[in-house]
Amino acid sequence: MSSDLPIRMVSRIVRGFGRGSKELGIPTANLSKQDFACSLGEFESLPTGIYWGFGRVGEPRQQDDDSVLGRVLPAAISVGYNPHYKNEEKTVEPHLIVESKHPRRHASATQETLLADFYDETIVLSICGFIRDELPFEGVEKLIEAIKRDIQATETLAANCDGDALAEKEWVASASKL
Repeated sequence: MSSDLPIRMVSRIVRGFGRGSKELGIPTANLSKQDFACSLGEFESLPTGIYWGFGRVGEPRQQDDDSVLGRVLPAAISVGYNPHYKNEEKTVEPHLIVESKHPRRHASATQETLLADFYDETIVLSICGFIRDELPFEGVEKLIEAIKRDIQATETLAANCDGDALAEKEWVASASKL
């Protein structure tokens, strides 16, 4: 891991632009900058790019069904301005990834994880590692292809993590809300 990572964040989930779900078929949880708690580094100094880590929506709980609330999940995380869309405000947008056999995994238009709306829920997020720079793409199809590669990379990194990343996964599992 980079010396600047991990970065731990706790925030409230807010509505984004709606492009992740509607246009891309890859929904994200948008973190609120007003209700944002960040440690081990400041949000504004975090370099833009695509990262991987772990996230949890809601309070930890025993899993006795297919619900994802309270579960620690791998997350492919966009930090930046989304150059394809030319955003003016820096955002943090994790795409939470359930295991391949989960009923919500292949539910989106692009066969990625499609979860419920979690607006106003608390998200606990740890950014563990860097995948690639934030880039503009020629068309939505190229952007979707790149995001799908980021999701695959995240799954591999999360499945094979040890040491610091495992400690971050445990932190996400136990951290309290705002």
